Amino acid sequence: MLRPLACATGLSLVLAAHALAQDAEQGHEDVTLYRVFVGDHDAPKVTAFDLGDPAKRWSFETTGQAKLFGIDDGSAVVAVQSDNDKVDFIRSGISLHSHGDHSDISIADPAAVDRALTGPRPFHLIDHDGKVVINFDRGGYAEIVDAHALGEGKVEATRLPQARAHHGYVAPIGDAWVTSVASDAPVEGGAAPKRLGLQQVKEDGTPVGEVQTCTGIHGEAFSGAYLATGCKEGVLTVTAGTDGPSFKMLPYPADLPAGESTGTLLGSKAMQVFLGNYGAKGLVVVDPVDEPHFRPIELPFRRIDFALDPANARFGYVLTEDGTLHQIDVLDGRIAKSARVTEPYSMDGHWNDPRPRIAMAGDEVVMSDPRAGVVRRIAKDTLKEAGTIAVEGAPYNIAVVGGSGVVHEGDGHDHAGHAHSHGDPKIYAGYFEDSQIQDRPLSDYAGDWQSVYPYLRDGTLDPVWQHKAEKGTMDAAGYKAEYETGYRTDVERITIEGEVVTFYKDGKPTKGTYAYDGRETLTYKKGNRGVRFIFEKTGGDADAPQFIQFSDHGIAPAKADHYHLYWGNDRAALLKEVTNWPTYYPSALKPAQIVSEMMAH
Repeated sequence: MLRPLACATGLSLVLAAHALAQDAEQGHEDVTLYRVFVGDHDAPKVTAFDLGDPAKRWSFETTGQAKLFGIDDGSAVVAVQSDNDKVDFIRSGISLHSHGDHSDISIADPAAVDRALTGPRPFHLIDHDGKVVINFDRGGYAEIVDAHALGEGKVEATRLPQARAHHGYVAPIGDAWVTSVASDAPVEGGAAPKRLGLQQVKEDGTPVGEVQTCTGIHGEAFSGAYLATGCKEGVLTVTAGTDGPSFKMLPYPADLPAGESTGTLLGSKAMQVFLGNYGAKGLVVVDPVDEPHFRPIELPFRRIDFALDPANARFGYVLTEDGTLHQIDVLDGRIAKSARVTEPYSMDGHWNDPRPRIAMAGDEVVMSDPRAGVVRRIAKDTLKEAGTIAVEGAPYNIAVVGGSGVVHEGDGHDHAGHAHSHGDPKIYAGYFEDSQIQDRPLSDYAGDWQSVYPYLRDGTLDPVWQHKAEKGTMDAAGYKAEYETGYRTDVERITIEGEVVTFYKDGKPTKGTYAYDGRETLTYKKGNRGVRFIFEKTGGDADAPQFIQFSDHGIAPAKADHYHLYWGNDRAALLKEVTNWPTYYPSALKPAQIVSEMMAH
């Protein structure tokens, strides 16, 4: 069974469509904005444009051909130039911040980041848990870049060495790291060393435990609690635990074509499922938990490129060499519909010959067409062309960032302002039907979080209390006193990675592993309601609380932008606590940003 995860609020590739609708009474504009970044096949450049206004475009020089990645929910774009030993970074100009029931979007012009990384053949890039990890295949190391800092235009990198240079990757798993491992056996004629498997390592590269067999290891993706990677024997999965990563091989079943394997995987952000390639003419849906783990999908022609739809987790899209785009039903494991969208592109020849690449942009599939010199816009529901955009040269690799929101007038933000995508404001205020409530995973609250209590104590939040007083029933001092009780805590920081929750008090960590223990709906004095999502400790330090209860104004799966947390050893007693609600915002936010977030509500 495919398992629901937190809803995706940002798009992981890089394109841009633009639509505006004014709301005069509220003084804001509804906005849908996607921005496209296109790398040229031959010329050392990246072109960016707004999908709905392609005349508004920007150009960035590179050293060579670039593979593009949208990272940190699209706040930055990474241009990996494998043949030129360089990695450039671009601030996308679009930044999405999830708030559970809504998202904020900040809009500005894209801008190149001054600092680049250089090293022998950068290739695989992983964006996970606030870290961007780039493998330098011929250097024998990976560079780890802080994703949030990169979104602010800062390149803060540390290096993790590998035992031997090879075409592989390094990935974070909870508090640990894993790296692909290559054979030490001599190779001749410039051949690449044989890839053997995956192994846990420390941050300095020191091996921990045995190598987990995964012959020819290639390709990786995250979905839910799982990292998956393709092997000759099957798909190797990895999950975080208190004693380090846990590995499990899912062998290919006998009914899959012999002699083939998976080398590229895409992970869904809304279901615990992967979509991978399988041979030249196939795809495979991989369920890491339930059997059957593999469901093959045969294609009529060889595959060129494929993508998952972050806005509708049920579907993926694949382009085949006859120029046909196919909609893939991931739940049913079949082709749902097909349509011809371009001229044929044979897969004969070199793997890096100019061929189309696809990415998702809301209701559209966006496809580069290097021979035609255009980017095609294709309606994802009908697979009919909605238009083309001329791009000078041979448009090749693409990435897309963007989303929907509301731009509020006079909010003090630069450029196009600060946008809010509110969802249902009644739910946020605590008015909803029982039928709307859904269970939520711990991954909704994953990340690195800071308490706001110190900012109340030092006066940073004083503008918030004044703002509340202007519309509320108390003066600013009254609100500050109320929140002094509400925010009070001695736990200054919390990190949540996989099943592990770490509480920091005076800088000292206390850890526990937690499993979902259901939800409780509470009715407050003024008639509105809230939902507590509860997790019970299954292991870890004795001092870690037995129960933690999250409240973030959301009632269904969605990534939290902040939360109130209740903890202790008595589940029932915690449900009665309504005056002290320690509150946490992402640690990457600066104090002024937290003030802005609070005043936006």
